[in-house]
Amino acid sequence: MELETRIRNQLLRPELPPSSYDTAWVSMVPLRGSDHSPCFPQCVEWILQNQLDDGSWGLNQFDSSISKDVLLSTLACVLALRKWNVGRENIWRALHFIGRNFSVAMDEQISGPVGFNITFTGMLSHAIDMGLEFPIRQNDVSGILHLREMELKRQDMDGSYGKKTYMAYIAEGLGNMLDWDEVIKFQRKNGSLFSSPSTTAAALIHKHNDQALQYLNMLVSEFGSAVPALHPLKLHCQLSMVDMLEKMGISQHFVSEIKSILDMTYSCWLQKDEEIMMDVATCAMAFRLLRMNGYDVSSDELHHVAEPSTFHDSLQGYLHDTKSVLELYRASKVSLSEYDVILDNIGSWSGNILKDKLHSNMVQRTAIFREMEHALKFPFYATMERLEHKRNIEHFDTRGSMTLKTEYFPYCASRDLHTLAVEDFVCSQSVYQDELRHLDSWVKENRLDQLQFARQKLTYCYLSAAATIFPSELSDARIAWAKNSVLTTVVDDFFDVGGSKEELENLIALIEKWHDHEDKFYSEQVKTVFSAIYTTTNQLGARASAVQGRDVTKHLAQIWLDLLRSMMVEVEWQSSQHAPTLEEYMRNAVVSFALGPIVLPALYFVRQELLEHAVKDQEYDELFRLMSTCGRLLNDIQGFEREGSQGKLNSVSLLVLHSHGSMSIDTAKKAIQKSIDVSRRDLLRLVLRKESAVPGPCKELFWKMCKVLHLFYFQTDGFSSPKEMVGAVNEVINQPLKVQISTSSLSSSSTK
Repeated sequence: MELETRIRNQLLRPELPPSSYDTAWVSMVPLRGSDHSPCFPQCVEWILQNQLDDGSWGLNQFDSSISKDVLLSTLACVLALRKWNVGRENIWRALHFIGRNFSVAMDEQISGPVGFNITFTGMLSHAIDMGLEFPIRQNDVSGILHLREMELKRQDMDGSYGKKTYMAYIAEGLGNMLDWDEVIKFQRKNGSLFSSPSTTAAALIHKHNDQALQYLNMLVSEFGSAVPALHPLKLHCQLSMVDMLEKMGISQHFVSEIKSILDMTYSCWLQKDEEIMMDVATCAMAFRLLRMNGYDVSSDELHHVAEPSTFHDSLQGYLHDTKSVLELYRASKVSLSEYDVILDNIGSWSGNILKDKLHSNMVQRTAIFREMEHALKFPFYATMERLEHKRNIEHFDTRGSMTLKTEYFPYCASRDLHTLAVEDFVCSQSVYQDELRHLDSWVKENRLDQLQFARQKLTYCYLSAAATIFPSELSDARIAWAKNSVLTTVVDDFFDVGGSKEELENLIALIEKWHDHEDKFYSEQVKTVFSAIYTTTNQLGARASAVQGRDVTKHLAQIWLDLLRSMMVEVEWQSSQHAPTLEEYMRNAVVSFALGPIVLPALYFVRQELLEHAVKDQEYDELFRLMSTCGRLLNDIQGFEREGSQGKLNSVSLLVLHSHGSMSIDTAKKAIQKSIDVSRRDLLRLVLRKESAVPGPCKELFWKMCKVLHLFYFQTDGFSSPKEMVGAVNEVINQPLKVQISTSSLSSSSTK
């Protein structure tokens, strides 16, 4: 597929577009020993050949309006041509372009590149000193130079290391005001300053440095006559693309490429490569992606941003860079231990900053604002992937631009990514709708819709399958998950309200005998429930056995028997008014919570060989225990009042009861919440562990169910909140994508 091929090429070899601004500064570096000759004449020639028709330089890929970035790039190119006394006609056209649009530079309401009031005005002052005449009123020149003075005075009042870093970063706008010996202390191992060609070139113009010259020589050798705005940037671009692929649900198309990128990133991480470690956002994103893909990375490498004070000493911290704070917040949530102080600290201070930004109206309702809002409301462990994919596709910014000292567009494949994601989602929705129709027929065939006591939750049950096991080709896994979700709901209601003790005992006896059962049903209800379980389990068992190459039907039947027996224990506790200890309650509850028939059969359908020894391994049992513990306790906290009114005990009431009056309900809920947090982290650690008896794709289903549970019980008692669930069902299965891209001709085919 041509689209996938283009994305694959971009993943492995990201293209960095040229920066007129940085190319201009590189072109101004003189040949050593000859101040009247450029060191990089090919860059001067590029400037001469790449002026736009309106007299400007810059990359206005998507927008016809004039930006401060274009003015900045144009002025830098003017300085370069003037320095080497070439391109008189080019200079004249550029000066008039700047004159026509000077009001943009003076408008404080228009956002601009980092340090614009210093870099632009510094270059403007230098241009005037060089004898260049701008068709601009003197009052306007004086006005913008006054803005520069005000900015510099504000900076003088700040003695922080962050301010020192910032001033070095925008050094080209300060010229002789700086101590260049101090600036060069920010030089990196690759010879650059801040990986910025313009800052490095400015330093080299003022003070020769062999490493800086080697860096620029390498840039021109690699990129030719025009250099990018940042270099190296390959890993950042690749990680950003991997993140986009995962967020939009199309990473499964690029498994080998993603593995190659993450392997390389992990190698760089272990070597503490500056390309990762010196940029806060890249470091945080690398940590999150590596950890969530099973690489062994320690949060110790984030110690330099564990406190807000050390973060503010960095360039991104001093600039209050929202994206960096958001990446740190996301990274803090992938904690695998309750004792990870570094991640806890980062989560605390970064979360507070994001909340302050939301409430202070400092951030407009842009894409980054929506991301902040969503990240704070829904932690990554309380999400359903297909819901997230749809949201990310609909709010995707195809520009993919970043703005530091100048705007640049490193994600050349972003439109292709978005197009593929739209096509994939539209295709999968069609599959989901077909599957839901099949399930509806199955419910009717098994007469489950005629059971008066049973909640009719088919669409909710299918939602949890479609929204997590989302690839179209995993239809068998979704069907197994959904059918067994419906059946466990029926059985739960049968034990809760629908069946007498005799009926329950009859049902268990039938399941125990399985193939050898006699058609002795205590009631028509028992017959309907048993027949649905028996027929469906045998059908799924036959398919699973064919896939796995061994008989697994007995295992599926045993899962049902374990569930019914554990439910019967709770019936007997309630009828005898027995109050079990919390340990006794939880031993039974991890089975009676009824996730066994939903998750465990689906493991056989995720296109992985699941050997019998893996099913009998302690890891398999522990994955199930931790997942079920999270679900049971989440349900107990949210359903405490409802179950209490029905005379049922749960973990909250048992804690209070056995404390003999020393523990309040709120204290008990906090204790239970802590147990949930510990179990969730332990589960994630097991799921991500490389050495494992249970295959990775199988382990992921335990984590996917855990995420579903956290979302279902996020604010309410799960299945008792129809409004939220109906909305989610429609988003994933029925409602077409709403894709509006003003900067592109792309339109969603989902509206057909």
